[in-house]
Amino acid sequence: MSGRWNIEAVLLDMDGTLLDTEKVYFESLLAALTALGYTDGIAALCHAMIGIPGPECEMMLLEHYGEDFPLAAHNRAFGAKRDEILKLGLPLKTGVVELLDALQDAQCPMAIVTSSSRRTADQHLTLAGIRARFETILTRDDVSRGKPSPDLFLLAATRLGVKPESCLAVEDSNPGVTAAHAAGAITIMVPDIVPPPKSRARNAPRCCPTSTPCWSYCEHAADLGAA
Repeated sequence: MSGRWNIEAVLLDMDGTLLDTEKVYFESLLAALTALGYTDGIAALCHAMIGIPGPECEMMLLEHYGEDFPLAAHNRAFGAKRDEILKLGLPLKTGVVELLDALQDAQCPMAIVTSSSRRTADQHLTLAGIRARFETILTRDDVSRGKPSPDLFLLAATRLGVKPESCLAVEDSNPGVTAAHAAGAITIMVPDIVPPPKSRARNAPRCCPTSTPCWSYCEHAADLGAA
């Protein structure tokens, strides 16, 4: 995995990139708000929360609905719906196993860089059957500022002993792409639910369709690096 880009490590977002969880969160948010009687414009609000850490999402709800918003009741309803969906299993995104196998075969260092908590990351990676593949996992618990701040990506590069500009970051959300680009990482966007903004080209040199297998993301990077 070398070439003009000199890729020395791969930094992988978790939700929506490796795990097909963004739809779970989106449906759970919609269900929780609807159950509490909030229905106007909730789809747009839920879309805006994708890729944002939980505490920041709570602040967004309070800012949108006011300080009287029943946050505790919402969190209970959200958690109940999420757990109900996850009982059916937590699927991987297409091509994830091939990607991880290829990175291991190439002995390429890799890390999870996620806005989820440590507890959630461990639970979901275990549920999906890939927890044992990762020695390095960075979560929102490791930094004071989550995505779109670059802190998580900078810390991941430090933990792996490489420069941020030598890392390939794979992200599905706009906040994640912003964070990776700000850290100086080579960034590929793989949109999941929220489409990329028109300004995406400044932050991510390539945008792969959602249906593209994960392994091709790195193949695209190799092609660009060798150009």
